[in-house]
This record gives sequence, structure tokens and C-alpha cells, in this order.
Amino acid sequence: MGKKGKKEKKVKGAEKTAAKMEKKVSKRSKREEEDLEALIAEFQNLDAKKTQVVETTCPPPSPRLSASLSAHPEKDELILFGGEFFNGKKTYLYNDLYFYNIKKNCWVKSEIPNPPPPRCSHQAVVVPQGGGQLWVFGGEFASPNGEQFYHYKDLWVLHLATHTWENIKAPGGPSGRSGHRMVLSKKQLLVFGGFHESTRDFIYYNDVYSFSLDTFSWSRLAPSGTAPSPRSACQMTPTPDGTGVIIYGGYSKVRVKKDVDKGTIHSDMFLLKREGKDGQEKWSWSRVSPSGSKPPPRSGFSLAVGPAGRAVLFGGVCDEEEEESLEGDFYNDLYLYDTVKNRWFPGLLRGNKSEKKKRRRGKKGGAEGEGAENEEEEGQVAPQAPTEVIKEIVTEDGTVMTIKEVIPGAQEDEEEEEEEEEEEDDGSASAPLVEPCQRSSAMATVRQGKLFLYGGMFEVGDRQFTLNDFYCLDLHKMDQWEVLVEMDPKTQEWLEESESEDDDEEEEEEEEAKGAEGEEEEDESEKESEDEEDEEEHPAVQEGETVTDYQTRTEQYWIGLARANMGPDAKDKKVAKVALAMSKVFYEDQ
Repeated sequence: MGKKGKKEKKVKGAEKTAAKMEKKVSKRSKREEEDLEALIAEFQNLDAKKTQVVETTCPPPSPRLSASLSAHPEKDELILFGGEFFNGKKTYLYNDLYFYNIKKNCWVKSEIPNPPPPRCSHQAVVVPQGGGQLWVFGGEFASPNGEQFYHYKDLWVLHLATHTWENIKAPGGPSGRSGHRMVLSKKQLLVFGGFHESTRDFIYYNDVYSFSLDTFSWSRLAPSGTAPSPRSACQMTPTPDGTGVIIYGGYSKVRVKKDVDKGTIHSDMFLLKREGKDGQEKWSWSRVSPSGSKPPPRSGFSLAVGPAGRAVLFGGVCDEEEEESLEGDFYNDLYLYDTVKNRWFPGLLRGNKSEKKKRRRGKKGGAEGEGAENEEEEGQVAPQAPTEVIKEIVTEDGTVMTIKEVIPGAQEDEEEEEEEEEEEDDGSASAPLVEPCQRSSAMATVRQGKLFLYGGMFEVGDRQFTLNDFYCLDLHKMDQWEVLVEMDPKTQEWLEESESEDDDEEEEEEEEAKGAEGEEEEDESEKESEDEEDEEEHPAVQEGETVTDYQTRTEQYWIGLARANMGPDAKDKKVAKVALAMSKVFYEDQ
């Protein structure tokens, strides 16, 4: 009895601390949010002037991240709403609404009177009732300079049958937040976590709210057991039987000292389970220990629910925090979580079927004993060596975006293994694999067994690239990504000059300044003569060799050359990036 009392006191103490922190953040952010409310009101006044629905066939939506992409519950359509874009100087928030017709492969912009104000990092859930509805909760609005934030706590529903927006005003809901998660579980919307941030303070949440689609009322749940720590941007997946939800991962940060915050990427898993009859439900938290291959720690991943209730996770970023810098490794890999088997596995594409068949024949000839038994028992192939893929994109202003990916060797799922063997019997070879580049904060959804992925962002140095490419992957076949909209380098607008700490880049800027004063021709002639001398020493390009093959073969040479030019103190990632750019320039000059 005493132990139980201590635990209850600890829980109550934590709740009091969280309540005090929330009050503190709310008080400090109230003033700046009042400033933004006036700006939001202007947007709403403009939208209020629209009196009828206007639908227009249009190009794909502009580059953006942290929007919502949802599958229509009845039609072969996808629904994209909101999002944000940053061009280096200004932050843009959207409240535009698009419908994508899957069969016709076309976009329609739908302007509906009185929509929710512009936002990003909100949550949207589709439900089949009433001819189909799209429910939207929360999210954030930012000032154009990106220094002030307004966090919404409003709830909206888009009636898909009548194309009308409705603001649902129900008391007792969650506080203003963004980065939260919301899913449909039976006849209620469940909201978990998120964060609220002002100029000086922030708070992360781990509370759970339920919104009844029958009574249109909010209630805060009080589950028993140990809850996940406060976090945002986690994966929240309803169980197929409707008895609960799975929580995976997420991100949070704490203030370690004045003006210094430390971020944490979570990789734990929890089950929030419902027991009892409707109206007499009891909820409980329990920790989940899955089998299989969990994704490496990351934040900003995209999530969707695939066939058979499997959770689908794509991409993300793992930030490396140092005292005065923040660098991230971006991903474009795919992982699936089987909620029935409680197992993670990597979503590997089929690749070249004829090559895989040869490898398997080789293994069957020599893989006997314990190793072969394990393969048959688990239905898995032996791990493959990591594969390195290098891609480059040159933007309109000449910036080189180098995308380097290491695909780890991994194992496949039992069902996918059986499908693969059936397909390989015909002996046909697949086309070269195409895949989205690494990114975070992309939009993802699943419709009829196909995963759709739109936009997102990645970073090169201090520059952010916001995407508007569009991909599709059949989760049953797992053969290859289909490109619906290619990334257009011309859309990569960036207005801010990135500052560099490297002396070499400063020298380049000085040389450019001199060129503007009239010494450009002289410098260019000197560089050309130097380049001609250097070219004789560089590894030659072999006949029929692609730029990727050349860069892979000569990687160490160019890294050594870049290191010699940049000095021993330059970071390895920066050196590798410069080496790739140098090798590409040399390759193209041949």
C-alpha cells in the first residue's frame, strides 16, 4: 500500500510540474501569439470573401513539407492540405487544398469557402461516415521571419460529399500544439503528444485525448501503467482489431542550460490498449519489445498504415548535435512493422531478379547445416553487403546537391520471400531501381495497397531544399518506385547566402568579388591553365563509364585531393562532399 501511494505521489508530482511548465510557456507565448492572431485574422478575412467552391485542374502543388496527405475513404483520390515552405529568408504557410486523381494522374485545386487558416505540422484523419470526412486538428503558424509561432487547438472537418468546411467548437480538448499524432480508433479520434514552442520556451506532451465522432465531445484519458515520455513526431498506428494503438519513436528536447537545448531521438515502443465496453472503457499503457530489424534512430520520418494494418515508415533524419552546429544524416529507406507479429522488417525492393536468383542458387549449393535451417525456419535470406548509391542534382543557380546513401544489408519478410520466389521463376530481369532521395518531413499515405510519397526536405550545409516530387510504391509487389512527378531543380529557390566557416570557401568568395571588379578574365585564364596541368594527373574516365561508376572507383583519390586542399581540420562530411563535386566536374569536362 505504501509503495502504491509513493507511485501515485510521483505521478501527481510530475503532472503538477508539467502543468506549471505549460502555464509558464502559455504566459510567455501569449503576447507573441496575440501578434500572430492579427495576421491569421487577415488570412481568414480574405478566405471569408469566397462564397462558392471553385475547382481548377492544376500542376502539382508547390514544394512543401509538414503538410497532410490522406487517402479518400471512398474514391481513388488523395487529399493534400496545408504545409510550409522556407526559401532562406521567408517562411510561407499554406491552407490550400488539393485532390489527386490516382487513375487520371491529375491534380485539382479546390477552393472552398471558410477553410482553416494556414498551418503545418497538423494532423488529418479520414473517416467514411457522412459520405467521407477529413478531420483536421492543431498545427502551427509561423511569422514570415520564422521567429514567432502560433499553435492551433482548433478542430475542423471537411465534408467530402458537399465540399464544405466546418469548425467544430467542442470544449475540453487538447491545448494548442503541433507535431502531435491523431488516428481513428473505432468511433473516436485519439490524439497523443506534440509540443508547444514560443521564442524562449517550449514544452513537449505525452497526454492522450479522445474525440467521440458520435457525441462530438472531447475527453482526456487517464491510462494506467507507465506512459511514453513527452514527445512529438512519433509513429502512431491503430491495431487492426481496434483495441488500441502502437506508439513508436519521436523527438523531444530539454534545456540543459541557458540558450542551450539538447535533443533526444526516441526509439522505444508502447501499446495503448482499450478494455471494457463502450462508455466504460479503461485504458492502459504497456511497453512493447518487438522482434526483427528496428529502424535506426531518426526523427522526421513519414508514416502511413499499409495492408493488413502494417505500419509503414519512410526516411527521416538523424541529427548530430555539436556545441555550435547541427548536422543531419537523411534517410530514404523503408521499414514496416507487423502489428500482429510484433515484428519490424526492412522494406527492400526486389531489385534485379536474375541477379538475386543466381545468388540464391549459390547459397543453396553451399548453405547447409545450421545456417540453412535458420533460413528455412525464418523464411529469410542471408544478409547482403551494404550498397552505396551516389546521386547529384544541379540547381538552376549552380548549387550541387550531392545525395549519398548507404543501403544496409537486411532481411525480408516471410510472405515477401514467397512472392519473390514465385516471381523469379519466370527468369525475367527488372528495370534499374528508381527511388526517392533522402528526406524528412515528407507526406505519405496508402491507398489500395500503394504507398504514395510527396515532397519533404533535406539539407546541404546551411541550405534547405524543399521538394515537390511525387512517388508511388506497390506494397504488395515491392518491385520498384514509380515516379509520378520528378523533382524540378528550378523550384529550389534559396535567397540567403550561406555562411561558411571554411577558409577555402571564404577565399572563393573573395575571388568572386575580385572578378566583379574586373579581374575575372585574368583569374579564369590562370585557373584554366592550372586545371589543364591538374587534369593530366587525375584518374582517367574509362570508356562507357557512368559518373556514378567513375566516382565510386576514384572516390579515395578525390577525397585525398580535397583533404589536401581543405586542410586536416575540415570535417569528413564536408571533404567527401567537395570530393564528389570535384570528380563530377572533372568527369563532365572529359
